[in-house]
Amino acid sequence: MENGAVMVNETSSQNEQVARLGEEMLAWIKALLKTQEIVPNAVQEQMLDSHVRAMAFRSVTGEPLPEVDASLFEEISQDSMRLAEQAVAKFGNLPVEEAWLLSVHFEVAKDND
Repeated sequence: MENGAVMVNETSSQNEQVARLGEEMLAWIKALLKTQEIVPNAVQEQMLDSHVRAMAFRSVTGEPLPEVDASLFEEISQDSMRLAEQAVAKFGNLPVEEAWLLSVHFEVAKDND
C-alpha cells in the first residue's frame, strides 16, 4: 500500500473505509514498532489504537486537526519523530502535525523495559 487513503474502495461506506484503513495502518505501525523493538504496554497500545483509528477517520473524511503548537514536541527524539513521519506518509494525505502527535506514542513506549 503506497497511500492508505487511495487504497480505500470507493464502493464501501465511509465507516467501512475508516475501519479498513485503521486496521491496515495499525498492523503496519505495529510491525514498524516491532522492527525497532518498541513494545507498547496494554494501556499505550489502546491509546495508540485509538489515535490511529482517529487518523484513519481524518484521512477518509478530510476533517482537520485543531491547531497544534510545534514547540510542544521539541523534546521528542528524532527516532520517534522519523517513525511517526513514516507512518503519516503511509496515509498519504495527512498533515505533518499528525506525525508530531503520533511521535508521542512512540516516545513513551520506548521507555518500557
